[in-house]
Amino acid sequence: MTDPDFSTAPLDVVVIGAGVAGLYAMHRLRAQGLSVHGFEAGSGVGGTWYFNRYPGARCDVESFDYSYSFSEELQQHWDWSEKYAAQPEILAYLDHVAERFDLRSGFTFDTRVESAHFDEESARWRVRTDWGHDVTARFVVCATGSLSTANIPNIEGRESFTGEVFHTGFWPHEGVDFTGKRVGVIGTGSSGIQSVPLIAEQAEQLYVFQRSANYSVPAGNTPLDDARRVEIKAGYAERRALSKRSGGGSPFVSDPRSALEVSEAERTAAYEERWKLGGVLFAKTFADQTSRLEANETARQFAEVKIRSVVEDQSVADLLIPNDHPIGTKRIVTDTNYYQSYNRDNVSLVNLKKAPIEEIDATGIRTADAHYELDALVFATGFDAMTGALDRIDIRGRGAEALRENWNAGPRTYLGLGINGFPNLFIVTGPGSPSVLTNMILAAEQHVDWIADAIAYLDANELTTIEPSAEAVEGWLEECSRRASATLFPSANSWYMGANIPGKTRIFMPFIGGFGVYSDICAEVASAGYRGFETASVVRA
Repeated sequence: MTDPDFSTAPLDVVVIGAGVAGLYAMHRLRAQGLSVHGFEAGSGVGGTWYFNRYPGARCDVESFDYSYSFSEELQQHWDWSEKYAAQPEILAYLDHVAERFDLRSGFTFDTRVESAHFDEESARWRVRTDWGHDVTARFVVCATGSLSTANIPNIEGRESFTGEVFHTGFWPHEGVDFTGKRVGVIGTGSSGIQSVPLIAEQAEQLYVFQRSANYSVPAGNTPLDDARRVEIKAGYAERRALSKRSGGGSPFVSDPRSALEVSEAERTAAYEERWKLGGVLFAKTFADQTSRLEANETARQFAEVKIRSVVEDQSVADLLIPNDHPIGTKRIVTDTNYYQSYNRDNVSLVNLKKAPIEEIDATGIRTADAHYELDALVFATGFDAMTGALDRIDIRGRGAEALRENWNAGPRTYLGLGINGFPNLFIVTGPGSPSVLTNMILAAEQHVDWIADAIAYLDANELTTIEPSAEAVEGWLEECSRRASATLFPSANSWYMGANIPGKTRIFMPFIGGFGVYSDICAEVASAGYRGFETASVVRA
């Protein structure tokens, strides 16, 4: 596409990112009559689902729920093929949405935003890109994604390896053939657990290098037939209503009772039902599962029995069962035949807690007690979650304060939407919001709708800027901390805490009170005249 002439067509909004959030921001803000342009690093739309094409990449929220709710026609038109959609189908869906609502025309692709500086005199943001774009806008919407900045560990000799090297977050679009190769996968988080079974089917030998085990629940994935699709579409209104009132943005609710107040038979039956449903929802079988250690232990014991029943070598099972965090306090992975992979003759689990990686050399990986000859190396080492993408942009607010400095001791936001000292800068599904603890598509819609309404409020009242007060930010930090401290989540060294990134301040970043509760708080803040936000009118010469 040809970029518009920004010098003659001043912008109301710059949107950074064309993933789930950026696409909806483009649609919603355009519909409000605003002039909007977006920049996207990838060559197409999709964000996370554009880049993450590794084998087995799949969403852990059911496809009928992991989809936009803003258009009834879209809901009724699109047919999902599986209960849990794989990456190609999700990307096809987002491509369809972009085409259906003419959203690509609003973005410049293959372009990274390098800086965004606020000019106090004009009350406008100046945004520059790596391709030399230099534009100004009243507002900047950061739809940069919570899991979009790859984490590649700084292992001694990493650059010396002469074989093929991949990261699950930036997988080649043409795919990779591991047939007959000796492959090493570093990491057993979501991308490692999802990709291992498929790589194992091709590789001559697969070594899985594990530092910390993670819990994983079988997806229980099934094809969707026409009858099921008709049934769900007929009940979409109720399904969406339940999702928006729930804790996690899907129409499933926990048993309100404690796991300890039901009989052992009833508890086991409940866990069995959730296990068969598949995926991350196992952590929400009972209301106190992630807030009371004794209740959590009942879920942990159930999961251990399940893992041991699948893995034939119990010494390997010992390594695959986590012992460093309560179940559910790190995101439970959704897999297909992950544990079964360790029954294959060509798959070996390498325990990095016993013998850490000392270096990568030209031919493979050397741990403290062995050398592993490899033809290909896969980094399944995750992301600098929630703050990484923003940290890589030179964002400066009032007084040229850098966002990196503002967040030096951890991200500081109000509602996860705004930052004190950075007027008219909005974040979508960032730290301080439910974000990665909920259905990201519904969370993005909720945020973008709130942002659009806030801009309309400013325009209707002839106001120029909006930003959170320092007191509101401090109060929200305390509220998020208080809620997190009432759970078991902070006890885990998770990426929710930033623990996977060396040197990153450890703070539990998401709001853990639930999607419905959070939405009510945001709505109440807006209805009270945007309580906690400071607004101003700048008279321009």
